[in-house]
Amino acid sequence: MAGVNALEHVLTDALWDDLPSALGFAADGAFWIIAVLTATGLAVGAVVRFMPGRGGVDPATVELVSAPPALIALPGIAIAMMLGLAGGVSLGPENPVIAIGVGLSVWLAARFVPGLPAPSTTLIATAAIIGAMFGSPLAAALLLTEIVAGFKNKQPLWDTLFAPLVAAATGAIVTKLIGEGMPLPKLPEYSIGGWDLLSTCLIATAAAGLGIVAAIAMPRVHAALHSLRNPVLYLGIGGLVLGVLGVIGGPVTLFKGAHQSVDLVNEADSMSTAQLALITVVKIAALVVAAAASFRGGRIFPSMFIGVAFGLMVHSMFPAVPVTAAVGAAVLGVVLAVSRNGWMALFIAAAVTASVPLLTVLCLAILPAWLLVTRAPEMIAEPAPNPEPVAT
Repeated sequence: MAGVNALEHVLTDALWDDLPSALGFAADGAFWIIAVLTATGLAVGAVVRFMPGRGGVDPATVELVSAPPALIALPGIAIAMMLGLAGGVSLGPENPVIAIGVGLSVWLAARFVPGLPAPSTTLIATAAIIGAMFGSPLAAALLLTEIVAGFKNKQPLWDTLFAPLVAAATGAIVTKLIGEGMPLPKLPEYSIGGWDLLSTCLIATAAAGLGIVAAIAMPRVHAALHSLRNPVLYLGIGGLVLGVLGVIGGPVTLFKGAHQSVDLVNEADSMSTAQLALITVVKIAALVVAAAASFRGGRIFPSMFIGVAFGLMVHSMFPAVPVTAAVGAAVLGVVLAVSRNGWMALFIAAAVTASVPLLTVLCLAILPAWLLVTRAPEMIAEPAPNPEPVAT
């Protein structure tokens, strides 16, 4: 993961700093944003069209953790992911990084540890990657607890999770040692107020509603784009639309959203409610288009950004609501609707706000949001029928 991040940073600097400077363009100008996103879409489309394995399974059609991809597909997944992340696409690295890690681990285990079942290898590899990505084994523990609950075995839960937790902790420690990890905004300290339970319930439910809108829209946009059949066409069009959205929302709405969440919190005091609302809407649209166009990436990081933007907007409208509570509840609601995983939503909200008192409130605020989400469709599209034959 560290190697992929390093290559991504080099490519990002080249696309958004060195190249526009050398050519005399403003990196935050409309022409450059649209040109880079469109070129990124065409490049990712070429990877999916021509590389063996089609760049792996379409991430719009699967959950965060899915079946291990074939070894031949891993180079295409890695290249498509790095191009998308560096090009400013509104998706995170989680889906393709997990796919690459799990695919490699299953292949290596089959050859060198043939007695280790593939599901166990998948759990351990997934845990290590999630622990490294979020800088904490807690995220892996919460997510894998839900996955393991669906297993049909009589082994105690702790016995099943012990090895994955060790892997997650190892991944988190290595991430800290090499200076990687998820950047988090600095929000004011929070203490529980009398009306906070009501306000967080309302905010979390409203934010979940935004996520549900995205979940409803994404499969429909996916079907429309994939009716073109050629990945170069539908990813190129997706990149063009993302470029236009980036011009409307500004550079802060580009990329996966982790660093941009920090920037947004730092600049929120100088922004109006209307500006924060525009950023929220644009990022939702960008997430839908990026996922529907089948860029190789995940939906957790941009969902976090959407929640941060929505929470800041609510605080701007109602200053009496503590900003930390508003942001935490909004992140909780959006991530819950997009991921359909309550543990992941609670963890991301707690990580963003870094507040133990707020976590107590959020454990209650999630209830009405979850009742709403369980009655809504998931943000998963049906695989496109009869894809165009590709080079092998």
